[in-house]
Amino acid sequence: MRTGLLLVAALSLHAETGYRAWLRYAKTTADLPAVVTLLGESAVIRSARDELIRGVRGMTGRTLRIETGIPSEDAIVLGTLLALQHAFPELRIAAGLEGDGYLLRTVRAGAVRRVLIAGQNDRGVLYGSFALLRKIGFGHPVDELDEQESPYAPIRWVNQWDNLDGSIERGYGGRSIFWEAQHARSNLSRATDYGRMLASLGINGCSLNNVNANPRILAPDFLPEVVRIADAFRPWGVRVVLAVDFASPKTLGGLDSFDPLDPRVAAWWEAKTAAVFRAIPDLAGFVMKADSEGRAGPSAYGRTPADAANVVARALRPHGGVLLYRAFVYDHHMDWHNPKNDRARAAYDIFHPLDGRFEDNVVIQIKNGPIDFQVREPVSPLFGGLAKTRRALELQITQEYMGQARHLVFLVPQWKEALGAIQTEGFVGVANVGLDDNWAGNQLSQANLYGFGRLAWNPKLSAEQIAEEWTRLTFGQDREVIATLSRMLLTSWRTYENYTGPLGLQTLTDITGNHYGVNVEASEDNSWGQWHRADHEGVGMDRTVATGTGYVGQYPAGMAAVWESPVTCPDDLLLFFHHVPYTHRLHSGQTVIQYIYDSHYKGAAAVEQYVRDWKSLVGPIDEQRYQDVLALLEYQAGQAEVWRDAVTNWFLRASGVPDEKGRVGHYPGRVEAESMKLEGYTVMPVTPWEAASGGQAVECRESRCTASFRYDGPAGWREIRVQYFDQNNGVARYRVWVGNQLVDEWAADDHLPAARIDGSSSKRRSISGIALRPGDEIRIEGIPDGGERAALDYAEILAEPVQLH
Repeated sequence: MRTGLLLVAALSLHAETGYRAWLRYAKTTADLPAVVTLLGESAVIRSARDELIRGVRGMTGRTLRIETGIPSEDAIVLGTLLALQHAFPELRIAAGLEGDGYLLRTVRAGAVRRVLIAGQNDRGVLYGSFALLRKIGFGHPVDELDEQESPYAPIRWVNQWDNLDGSIERGYGGRSIFWEAQHARSNLSRATDYGRMLASLGINGCSLNNVNANPRILAPDFLPEVVRIADAFRPWGVRVVLAVDFASPKTLGGLDSFDPLDPRVAAWWEAKTAAVFRAIPDLAGFVMKADSEGRAGPSAYGRTPADAANVVARALRPHGGVLLYRAFVYDHHMDWHNPKNDRARAAYDIFHPLDGRFEDNVVIQIKNGPIDFQVREPVSPLFGGLAKTRRALELQITQEYMGQARHLVFLVPQWKEALGAIQTEGFVGVANVGLDDNWAGNQLSQANLYGFGRLAWNPKLSAEQIAEEWTRLTFGQDREVIATLSRMLLTSWRTYENYTGPLGLQTLTDITGNHYGVNVEASEDNSWGQWHRADHEGVGMDRTVATGTGYVGQYPAGMAAVWESPVTCPDDLLLFFHHVPYTHRLHSGQTVIQYIYDSHYKGAAAVEQYVRDWKSLVGPIDEQRYQDVLALLEYQAGQAEVWRDAVTNWFLRASGVPDEKGRVGHYPGRVEAESMKLEGYTVMPVTPWEAASGGQAVECRESRCTASFRYDGPAGWREIRVQYFDQNNGVARYRVWVGNQLVDEWAADDHLPAARIDGSSSKRRSISGIALRPGDEIRIEGIPDGGERAALDYAEILAEPVQLH
C-alpha cells in the first residue's frame, strides 16, 4: 500500500505544464477489483503494479490494495504467461504471444472476478498494464476482456542526439535529461520519468548520446556514468543503446589504425564490448554513423560499410547485442554544376551491392526518405534494395525540418505513407526530449512521440485513431476538444507543406544554416545535395532514367514506371522527380507556378484558422496549457505569412509569371518600415532578400529609435500587426503608440534559432481592438539590447468587423 500512496503523492506535485504528457490519468469511472497481486518479483513487474496503482488512483480516486498470492476476492493479477499458466492451469490461457506481447483477459471462478494481465515476458506484463490503463481512460469496460497483442517489430528504439556537455543536437525541448558537463546528471529523476513514458508506448530501447558520437562514451572511467542511467531505465524495461564512433580504436584505444580488417582493431572491439556488457549486462547494442557528414568511416582504408558493421557486430554477438548501422551515407562535397549528381541515389548505390554480406545481428537503419527528413519525399528505395539484410526504419520525431517544435506538424500521416510501401524489422525515432517542462518544447509536439511509439508497436493503426487517442489522454474527453484538435493534427502536415515546399520541392529552408527559417536558394549551388534546381525557365530535379540522374531506376519496375513520366507522376512528388516549366499543368489543371502561389496562401490561412479553432476551446483546457499552445500557434501564423510571402515572391521573380489572383507582391494595409518616418533607424538589406517584405528592414544602432506613419483608412476597430525581428543575442524592447497613447509594449525575449535579421528571427506582434481614426499617427519605438537591434520589417492594419459610430 505504501508504494502506491507514495506514487500518488509524487504525481500530485506536477501542475498542468505538460510534464505528465499522455499519462495524466484524468478522472473517470471504472468498475474494477480492489486488489492487485503479482506473480513474480522483478523490477519491471513491480513497475507494472505500481503504475496500475498510480493510474487507478488518478482516474477513480481509489487505491488498489496490494496482496500476495492468489486472493479469494476480485483481483487484478499480473504475471508472465508462464506464471499465470502455472497458477490457473484450468483456464487454458496459452496464447500465441511473441516478443514483448501481452494478454488481457477477464475470468470468473464462481462469484470471483479476476482481470489477468499476462506477458510473454516481464516487459509484456508492463505493456499490458499500460494498455489496461488506456482502456480505462477511454471509458472502455473491463468486464469481458479477451484480447492479446504482440509488437510488430522487435526493435522499437528512440535515438537521443544528446551531447555529453548537456547540449542536444536538433533538440528543441531544452538541455539533456542525461548529461551535464561531461557527466551523468546528479539527479536522474527525469530519465526515470522518460523511461516510464517510453514504456507506456512499448518502446524498449533508447540511445543516450548523439550519433555524432564522442568516443568518451566507451571510456573505462566513463562507464559508471552510463550505468547510472541504465539503472534509471531498467525498472521500465527500457534498455540502453550507445552511439559509438567508428574511429574509437584509434581515438580512444591508442591504436594507430581503425581499419576494420586489422586483427588488432577487431580485438579492441571485442575487449571493449565485453567490458561494456560486464557493466551493463542488458545493453541492447550500438548505433553507428560512419562515413557520413565528416564522420570517420571504413572508406579511410578502402573498406565497405559491411566490413565496418561486421567487425563491431561480431564483438556484440556473444552478448546478444545488435548493431544499427545508419545508411545515411553520402558525399556532401558533390558538384552542383554536374546535373547527373544526385544525393538521393547515395544510400542505394552504396548499400545495395552489399546486400547479404552483413552479419545477422547488423540492422541497417534507413531514413524514411532518400534525402533527410524533408516535408515530402518518396520512400527510400533502399528498403527494396536490401532483400537479404535486416532493416530498420528511421523516423525523426524531433522536427528538424518541420518547424523545430515551434510549428504544429503532426507527422503520423507522413509516416503512414512510408509504412505503406515497406517492411521493416525495427523502428527508430529521433526523439530528443529535454528538460523543458513539456519535454518537447511544444505541448502539441508530444503527439509525435506518442504516435511513433504506437506505430512502432502496431503500424496498422490509423493516423486518425492515434490523433484521437493522444488528444483524449492528453486533453480530456470533451467532444469539441477531441474533434477540433484531432482535425488540427491531421491537417497540419499538409498545411506545413503548403506554406513551405510543396510538389516535392522539399522544405526550402536554410539548409546551410539552422534548418529553420525560409531561404529558397540555400539548397542550391552548394555541395549538400538537397537541390531543387529552380531557374527562370522551370523548377525541379530531373531524376528520371531517360534524361536525368537515373534515381528512379532504383525502384521496382512498377513504381519506377509511375514516377518516370510527368504524366503519371503524382503531383505531390512531381518536382522531386522532374524538372518542368512553370507553366506545366498538374493533374488538377493548375499550372505549377499557380499551385505554388495558391498553396502558400492556403497554408498560411490554415494556420490562422488553427488560432481561431484553438481559441474556441477556451474553458475545457486548463489555463497554462491553453496559453502555451495559443502563443505558439499565433507565432506559427506569423511565420506562415513570412514563408508565404518569401516563397511566392522568390518564384515570382524567378518565373516572371504573375499570380493570376493578384496577391503576390500586393499587400493592402501593409506599410514597409523603410517607408515610414524614421528617427534613429537605418534602412538595411536583408539576406536572403525574400525573408523580409520588400527585401529590406530597419535597424536601430542608437539607444532608442522610432518609426512612424499616418493611418489614412476609415474609422473603426482595427488590429495592428507589427512584423519585427527577435534575435537571440539580446532582448530589445518595443512600444507602440497611437497618437500620444501607449497601446502595447513587449520584450523581444523569445528563443529563436537566429542571431541575425532574417526569416528565422522574424516575428509578429498582434495588437487587437484598437480604435483608429483617419490621420492617426502610429509610432513604433525600438530600444536595442546587445546584438539585437530592435529591427522592424513592416506594420499591417487589419479591419475588425465592428465599426465605430
